[in-house]
Amino acid sequence: MRTFDEIYAISADRHGGAAALEAKLVKPAPDITALPEDRWLSTLTKCVFQAGFNWKVVEAKWDGFETAFDGFDVGRCAFMDDEKFDALLGDKSIVRNGAKIATVRDNAAFLLELRDEGGVGQVLGGWPSDDYNELLEMLKKRGSRLGAMTGQYAMRFAGRDAFILSRDVTARLIAEGVIDKTATSKTAMRAVQRAFNTWMDQSGRGLNEISRVLAFSC
Repeated sequence: MRTFDEIYAISADRHGGAAALEAKLVKPAPDITALPEDRWLSTLTKCVFQAGFNWKVVEAKWDGFETAFDGFDVGRCAFMDDEKFDALLGDKSIVRNGAKIATVRDNAAFLLELRDEGGVGQVLGGWPSDDYNELLEMLKKRGSRLGAMTGQYAMRFAGRDAFILSRDVTARLIAEGVIDKTATSKTAMRAVQRAFNTWMDQSGRGLNEISRVLAFSC
């Protein structure tokens, strides 16, 4: 496995030098643990609806989503009754997918549970980056439709330190011998985490920046 500096050099060479590469890197939000519950639920919901669907359509309707789901108030969404649910199924201002609409109620209930564990900001935002793989596993087990890439995108878009195993990142991980195919098993994900931990130790950078550098190297 190459060192982070070696991979960084490949990326910089392909993207106009170090300064140009640095301009493309993304750092996590410094106040991520203070992000309100409703913004977490909004982000989780957007990523669930975008999964397997046209992202632009969801984005264009997002103001309608915010209104339809009461600004993603966690309490209101968690205790959504059948009348409200049926009304949403007929609401043309959102994407009317019953299974995905149901995830809003389920994930709101999940966020309510996290209040007893320190709150969603502390749990999801404050989860250690060197154990990020376990956060993804927790989202998969306790959340609704938050496994695989959906959970990864949700964490990145919420603003926390996160890697996304995109096609290019996966290609670099394969090239470095970390995995031999797309990481879907627990064993493969642990190998990915170990590699990122090594590169974090070498560089002093977080998952966001390392993930982007890997992607730009391909």
